[in-house]
Amino acid sequence: MKHIPNLFTLLNLFFGCIAVICILQNGITIIYSAEGTQYADFPERIWLAPLFIGLAAIVDFLDGFIARLLKQTSLLGRELDSLADVVSFGVAPGLIIYQFLRLSFMSQDDGADVSMIWLLPALILPCAAAYRLAVFNLDTTQVQSFKGVPVPAVGLMVASFPLIYWTRNSNWILNLILNKWILYAIVIVLSFLMISRIPMVSMKFGGKKDPQLVPRVILILLALISVFIFQWMAVPLIFLFYIVISLLFKNRIA
Repeated sequence: MKHIPNLFTLLNLFFGCIAVICILQNGITIIYSAEGTQYADFPERIWLAPLFIGLAAIVDFLDGFIARLLKQTSLLGRELDSLADVVSFGVAPGLIIYQFLRLSFMSQDDGADVSMIWLLPALILPCAAAYRLAVFNLDTTQVQSFKGVPVPAVGLMVASFPLIYWTRNSNWILNLILNKWILYAIVIVLSFLMISRIPMVSMKFGGKKDPQLVPRVILILLALISVFIFQWMAVPLIFLFYIVISLLFKNRIA
């Protein structure tokens, strides 16, 4: 019985590894329009990466829930969970940004000759994720709330990029998501948020007297409305709501 939660944790890691494979197996295709304009595109197989990152998030929730249900929480499970999260919500999303940086540069006339140095900043994200998880494992105060943005939240936000890319209905979205400077900024901001000590709302409900109940309900309502209106574009918006609500209700969280 004690290893059932660990099996779910390993399934999280398994899905994260599949996501990495899906991301790395996608070569970029150079296409020329009738006017001779060069642009680049991904084969649609990278769509599978967000699917497996999403599955990893589901089993990541379930392993903790099952461990508490069976009363089988352990230090081993805690460490194993963090190791799995580094891959599923750190390495895989970092490689998604790496591929989008490639796509951004390949859209330029001389993009095929871009130095890897310009792509490596994407790997700052998994490094920040690993640091944040190590700190979390040593910090006994992060039980009912978080200090710094949780790694799965960042991973899911980045995982939405390929879905937004292929379901876009406006050119401004394409220009935004393929702007290398915006991608660099996203890496810096997300990495900072993970390693920061900003009090963040936890989605673990603790009853009617829970001081975080109101911000959680507000976040869920905003999330449902956003999904209904914006579809996949809602994911980065929900992430932004999460940050803003945590800051507004920080006195209840800390």
